[in-house]
Amino acid sequence: MLNAHDTTVSSALENIRSVFQSMGVALEAAPAKLDAYFTQFKFVKFALIVAILIALCAALLGVTLVLKRYSMIGDGLSHVAFGAMTVAMIFSLTPVYISMPVTVLTAVLLLRGGKRKLGGDSAIAMLSVSSLALGYLLLNLFSGSSSNLSGDVCSILFGSTSILTLRESDVILCATLAAVVIFVYIFFHNQIFAVTFDEDFAKATGTKVTAYHLLIAVITAVVIVISMNLVGALLISALIVFPALCAMRLFRSFRGVIISAAIISVFCAVFGILLAIIFSTPVGSTIVAADLLAFVICIIIDAIKRGTKR
Repeated sequence: MLNAHDTTVSSALENIRSVFQSMGVALEAAPAKLDAYFTQFKFVKFALIVAILIALCAALLGVTLVLKRYSMIGDGLSHVAFGAMTVAMIFSLTPVYISMPVTVLTAVLLLRGGKRKLGGDSAIAMLSVSSLALGYLLLNLFSGSSSNLSGDVCSILFGSTSILTLRESDVILCATLAAVVIFVYIFFHNQIFAVTFDEDFAKATGTKVTAYHLLIAVITAVVIVISMNLVGALLISALIVFPALCAMRLFRSFRGVIISAAIISVFCAVFGILLAIIFSTPVGSTIVAADLLAFVICIIIDAIKRGTKR
């Protein structure tokens, strides 16, 4: 006679088996499903383009933030953006028009004054938890009884559950901002490189370090806000950090790291979106899972390279 523990284990194994069977069925139907999405829903193509642009922006920014040890600033700013978005939702305003200036201002304060006042980690931790808590509190207090509170919060925190829920205005805005970020990063590449590696040397050569800190802060805030529809507030850090860490495992030069991080980030974004379409999974979490898989592969490659050198 089976006891309660055996029944629970048996049920869990049955659920796992059912999941794998469903995945097998989804893989068999994948070509037809992808063809249907890309032929019947033109909007998927535009969303895919936006995902590529966002991934490219996040990769370029991520290398700078990781090297300057600002990896967690993305996490803090995304939570600030969440708080700002909740205020916009309460007053029925366009979220990006509220979250963008608030996030930019916070990024500037963190990168310019955070270490001087509270300390970088302390400031980020304080802003992160307080913005998340206040945002959820405000939604609970001011959302009507007919509002889908759990759905709204889940969409903001983890991104759009379906790629088709992205609106045309979101696509145009994201594409425009992403193009501006990429242009600025490429145009000021040498100055950002100098500020990233050696601020004293940059100052000695006449580079306006404070101005480029502000530029990095603004770029960071813009990338955070435009990424929220894709991966959500809680997963943005992965989009920024994972490609940079992967690239650093494979290359040692700054240019090599930048180029490889961009390629890895774009590949994982496209691969994640295709998997999300095939298996009907949330887009953001699927992209981050692809980034995690890429990081594990890069660790293995790095270990093999180190082993062959010995």
